[in-house]
Amino acid sequence: MKNYFIEKPSQTILDQVKNKIDLKTKPLGSLGQLESIAKKICLIQQTRSPKLNHPAMLVFAGDHGLTDENISAFPQEVTHQMVLNFLSGGAAINVFCQQNQINLSVVDAGVNHTFAHHPDLIDRKIGFGTANSLHEEAMTDKEFNQAMAAGAQLVDRKFTKGCNIIGFGEMGIGNTSASSLLMSAFTDCSLEDCVGRGTGIDDQGLHHKIDVLQKVYAQHRAKLNDPLTFFRCVAGFEMAMMLGAMVQAAENKMILLIDGFIASAVFLAAYQQYPNLMCYALFCHQSDEHGHQSLLDHLGQEPILKMNLRLGEGTGCALAYPIIQSSVAFINQMASFESASITNKP
Repeated sequence: MKNYFIEKPSQTILDQVKNKIDLKTKPLGSLGQLESIAKKICLIQQTRSPKLNHPAMLVFAGDHGLTDENISAFPQEVTHQMVLNFLSGGAAINVFCQQNQINLSVVDAGVNHTFAHHPDLIDRKIGFGTANSLHEEAMTDKEFNQAMAAGAQLVDRKFTKGCNIIGFGEMGIGNTSASSLLMSAFTDCSLEDCVGRGTGIDDQGLHHKIDVLQKVYAQHRAKLNDPLTFFRCVAGFEMAMMLGAMVQAAENKMILLIDGFIASAVFLAAYQQYPNLMCYALFCHQSDEHGHQSLLDHLGQEPILKMNLRLGEGTGCALAYPIIQSSVAFINQMASFESASITNKP
């Protein structure tokens, strides 16, 4: 596996950035979270005049062998059907990316389906779904490294074309289960507190899901001393590819847009190995998925939006993007007390 190096941004310009924000024609702190977003972006870019260039969204799709255990309300074939929906432009993420002029890329990381050639589908298939993590490791070390490298390469392609802000979405029946396992592994939360209804299972289905996941956790708990090894034992190819993409984006000093529960769980796993990843991440929304608020609390992060979303696909990133644009706009374009000839508070 590549040895990634994520540099913590210098804090040298922080006082200058704060001063620029505080001298805008407004009471101190009155733009709330917009101000903290602007500060973070300025630190990432090491400038008092930040820019958002060529925003991009990577949506990774993959299937999970654990769905053999009937842990989802939807059958596995929904994964490839949704990929086809992405390619036809009919999904929520298509609509929101088009609305906000975000370049959308759809990636087959490991869907259990053979797709016909499509110009808008990026084929990086590691396999036709992962192995069943109840009985064996979800992916081999080789497969995990291939997935991470593929995600990193896709980010580098965007970066070389001038992209400096990138969101991460996913599609994969069963990936809320994998995310619950990751959350329980890397926080103080019990597995029961991390497991939600995902795509809408009933009470009986929820109890069954928890029972299965407890067995999966017991099967792989010996690997917990190595976060990325535990990750590859329980996660999906789409999640591993996303992890590689996140880490590479941070190494490139890009702004990372983190979506909902699944993307946050992937981030959480990566953060165990690369703590400076936090310096580059904006958490776009708090999902309605059970456990996401606790996960964000564990990371000490305030989401930009709280709209009871639980769709995934990167939709929260696309919806939060105009607010991020506003944070950059105000620091660049808003008048100062001096330039507007307005008397400041003494």
